[in-house]
Amino acid sequence: MPQEISVSYQAIKSKVYRLVDTLVVGEKTEAEIQESVRRWWELIHPADRPIAQKYLLEVLEHSTSALCAIEQGLVAATESAPQSSDSTRTLKLMERIVKQPVKQANASPAI
Repeated sequence: MPQEISVSYQAIKSKVYRLVDTLVVGEKTEAEIQESVRRWWELIHPADRPIAQKYLLEVLEHSTSALCAIEQGLVAATESAPQSSDSTRTLKLMERIVKQPVKQANASPAI
């Protein structure tokens, strides 16, 4: 009997946040995250996929906006403070991380 997957906005948001958390804490790699999404997508009934995709894109868009706001807040907070080489390196890493999801969110989902 196939497993029933919820496609509510809240369920999809929770799935995305759990996946992000596993990447942040180092439990999964990007490739493992992609595989998790592929397996999760296959469990969604084909008739439910359009709404699941809609909610997924909304969550990704809001998440990207939040990351951009965090980046802008960090930049604003560190502009007036003298930066050491460590904080400069951290800021550059943050910029790279934040810019990567923006590109992926604008692309059509490969799910």
